[in-house]
Amino acid sequence: MVSDSGDQGYSKSLKPRHISMMAIGGAIGTGLFLGAGGRLNSAGPVLALVYAVCGIFAFFVVRALGELVLHRPSSGAFVTYAREFLGEKGAFVAGWMYFLNWATTGIADITAIAIYAHYWSMFADIPQWVLALVMLAIVLALNLVSVKVFGEMEFWFAIIKVGALVLFMAIAVFLLATGTPVNGHTPGPQLITDGGGFMPNGILPVVLVAQGVVFAYAGMELVGVTAGETANPAKVMPKAINSIMWRIGLFYVGSVLLLAMLLPSDEYKAGESPFVTVLSSIGIPAAGDVMNLVVMTAALSSLNSGLYATGRILRSMAKSGSAPAFTGVLNRSKVPYGGILLTGGVCVLGVGLNYLMPAKAFEIVLNFTAVAIVATWGMILICHLVFMRRVREGKVARPDYRLPWSPVTQIVTLAFLAAVLLLMWFDEGAGRVTLLCVPLLVAALVVGWFASRRTRERSRTESPT
Repeated sequence: MVSDSGDQGYSKSLKPRHISMMAIGGAIGTGLFLGAGGRLNSAGPVLALVYAVCGIFAFFVVRALGELVLHRPSSGAFVTYAREFLGEKGAFVAGWMYFLNWATTGIADITAIAIYAHYWSMFADIPQWVLALVMLAIVLALNLVSVKVFGEMEFWFAIIKVGALVLFMAIAVFLLATGTPVNGHTPGPQLITDGGGFMPNGILPVVLVAQGVVFAYAGMELVGVTAGETANPAKVMPKAINSIMWRIGLFYVGSVLLLAMLLPSDEYKAGESPFVTVLSSIGIPAAGDVMNLVVMTAALSSLNSGLYATGRILRSMAKSGSAPAFTGVLNRSKVPYGGILLTGGVCVLGVGLNYLMPAKAFEIVLNFTAVAIVATWGMILICHLVFMRRVREGKVARPDYRLPWSPVTQIVTLAFLAAVLLLMWFDEGAGRVTLLCVPLLVAALVVGWFASRRTRERSRTESPT
């Protein structure tokens, strides 16, 4: 078994309640609260089915990661497993693609926060980039304090997000049961058929929204990263991961179905939360204000999680020489501040994107995030396939908590992820441009690999494993 020096020095301060609420609320963020409106408009009510299908594959990925976590808990998570099963090259690719994932997600999050703030007239005259910069500074500062502060922030963020969704769904059920008009429409299943059916705009918009839905589930793998700062991961992790399936069914599929039965899908729009659209339409402006505050909380939660995750992943890489040395240093509170600051620095570039193209910033980074998360999930599945081969060879023992139907599960999920990338080509806007940039990304990884060769060699000399 390969050890990871990047796991040393952390405080085991994350409690079971932190992990449980992160698992329940971790992926409830801008992908659902902001992105679902535009996707409902383009794809129609069939979006609920897209969420269900993508959610099943996302669960397979996290379940595979959960088995690897039970094999050996590590704050380096899949980077550590890539190092063990694929070698340092695999760890290098996995780590930097995950960094790209959260760095671009952070840009999307601060963009969403600024968009939400503009919902209120008091912030209307403040430039979008200024709002983005202020919120980034606040979350960055809090993340550097301690892992306990991070855990408490995520716990209460999750409470707010889940509580708000439950409240919204209760209001939606009441509106359906009583037939209370919403913006002049009588809610009910008939809105699905009256608005052009399950797929009012045909099949192409449906397949095109898949990468955005995958983005909505990004963050589920964060549970694996927390394992290195949890006192009893063997007990906590299975419970947390198993909660993901009912969360997908209830919060994602359930909420989208309710939205489709409250208003025709063409009344939702990109750039505005569909929950705010509904609540503002029933004549309770304050309800829209409250939900807007909640969705801002979701974006803050995602930003907070991204800073946390990249700090731990980059420290694992720094200890093997695959990331800058400063990202491997802990502060007095045992927080890897170098990696957190590096991610925050990239998010500052997102502030610049908000300055140059405020109307397009969210969609541009959304596509890059989809590529990065597909790569990350793919690496997790490949690591699990190699892990299973070593199990068959008798080199490692398989834990009791397992990914079902292996290896079929991994292969089918990998094929699904490849299809998501291919579908981006049919998006003649940002999707196709993003795919055309993939060779540049590959070239950057190759250059980075050779540029860091000396630091890796020095790391092996100083800390042999």
